[in-house]
Amino acid sequence: MSIPILAGVAWPYANALLHVGNLAGAYLPADIFARYQRMRGRRMLMVSGSDAHGTPILVRALDEGSTPEEVYQHYHERFLELWKKIGITFDLYTSTHTENHRKVSQAIFQALYDNGYLFAQKEQQWYSPSFGFLPDRFVEGTCYICGYPGARGDQCDKCGNLLDATKLINPRSRIDGSVPELRETEHLYFDLPKLQKDLEAWLETKKDAWRPLVVHQSLGVLRSEGLKPRPITRDLTWGIPVPVPGWEHKVMYVWFEAVIGYLSATIEWAQRYADPQAWHEWWYNPEARLYYFIGKDNIPFHALMWPAQTMAAGTRFGELFEGQAPRPLNLPYDVPANAFLNLEGQKISGSRNWAVWCLDFLSRYDPDPLRYYLTIIMPESRDTDWDWEDFLRRNNDELVATWGNLVHRVLSFTYKHGEGRVPEPGELRPEDRELLAQIDQGFTTVGEHLERVQLRAGLVEAMRLAGEVNRYLERRAPWSLVKEGKKEDAGTVMFTAIQAINRLKILLAPYLPFTSEALHHLLGFTQPLFGPLVTEEVEDEWGKRSILHYEADKGTARWEPQDVPPGQALQRPKPLVRKLEPSIVEEERARLGQPPQLGN
Repeated sequence: MSIPILAGVAWPYANALLHVGNLAGAYLPADIFARYQRMRGRRMLMVSGSDAHGTPILVRALDEGSTPEEVYQHYHERFLELWKKIGITFDLYTSTHTENHRKVSQAIFQALYDNGYLFAQKEQQWYSPSFGFLPDRFVEGTCYICGYPGARGDQCDKCGNLLDATKLINPRSRIDGSVPELRETEHLYFDLPKLQKDLEAWLETKKDAWRPLVVHQSLGVLRSEGLKPRPITRDLTWGIPVPVPGWEHKVMYVWFEAVIGYLSATIEWAQRYADPQAWHEWWYNPEARLYYFIGKDNIPFHALMWPAQTMAAGTRFGELFEGQAPRPLNLPYDVPANAFLNLEGQKISGSRNWAVWCLDFLSRYDPDPLRYYLTIIMPESRDTDWDWEDFLRRNNDELVATWGNLVHRVLSFTYKHGEGRVPEPGELRPEDRELLAQIDQGFTTVGEHLERVQLRAGLVEAMRLAGEVNRYLERRAPWSLVKEGKKEDAGTVMFTAIQAINRLKILLAPYLPFTSEALHHLLGFTQPLFGPLVTEEVEDEWGKRSILHYEADKGTARWEPQDVPPGQALQRPKPLVRKLEPSIVEEERARLGQPPQLGN
């Protein structure tokens, strides 16, 4: 049987719309990877959900005069809308505001408590008379490490360091801008120093396998200042209640709770769509591979904190959750974190509307041009930049000129001169066979890039092969063969070209699923390449909500060369990709800084 592979994708705070930086950082990379793995026939599972309990939701609710649940539900629905429009194939997209997530999170928390990794400690915490004790994200100020004036109480977005909120310089309340005061409270702490040696030894084994950005940042934290105990409870009512007697009036700190969602979502998927214990294949099977797709600001929580939680839980989680302890939970196999995507030379800022908002974009453009551009400029090793002129050029000069025009002229010529059917070929010449051999080799070369999560390189290679087909057509010139009365020779060329674009359809399918699906049907196939994304309404003790589920078994895409049979009827050709007008550059730049227009 194939190796079980899990893609855990960053859980977005359900307090704001998502922009292209979010999409390029975690969601598109995970989808490309997951589609490829499914096409390989692997036991692929991709899960995530809306982070409903983060303090940003509380901030938004206070700003709007609504409730945290209303805020979370509103943005959760918009996330589901986006995933369907852009084609992010979650096997399950759920939320942290569920009874299942409560049970799983409390079992992890209790496991750490029982195993001696938690201790109580009194501390000074910022207090606002208008609110009470302030969560770290409700406090802003100047970073005491790098001097950045917009640091949050838990982490500095500029230098990436985890922070002690009480050390912020010039602190202010996020709620009303007032200067808070320090008061004493008591919390349970995660004794991370106990795990420092184990974490460092484990990370050493990843030095040659993980992206340098991830390994160097994580080992740097361990070796520069070491891990410190970290509070995992909060003085709030919105969140997952602490299960330890005497602490029920507090909730779990969201940094600790949200990452447990990868486990709870897998369990929910198993309960809804498979055998209730099917999640064991990903979390207990030592052969399983767990990938976490995140942005670089989330590296500490996925390369240090979540591994520490699973180490500390040991076998106790299984004992608490289902009365058995097969083995410890699996640690991450890889954390292919991306760097940041900037916009027109500036850092993306939601508060200033300096962003390309995904749903806003999709109200004017098709999804595959967005997927193509974000992959070509994907910040896999360093920060990159979205530039509207570059987007226009890439769309028109690459996606349209190299791929869209290739498909359209092959199908249009064949439809016109082949009576709407795939030609019956004569004997293939060496150059015909050589072209198909090159494309077939792409299943290895592109596949190797995808296996290593080198997504940009994989797309570049697939597009290079599309260029080879264009050059083949220029050399063989079937239009000239028709004029010379060599219709059979022209038919052989077009048969070869159709086989080539059918193979390229598969090589590009993880990147450009909508275009590949459209081409699949233009070539006369009736069964879909990919299954549908389905929204379902569910309910538990915590209320009603929507979930998203990808029906992978209804797709037929396989990562292997396939032929289009001679004589198969073709659909009437139509362009796969739209050429864009140069005027969009100034139009879109004029929109920057303005609230998004979401259309219908």
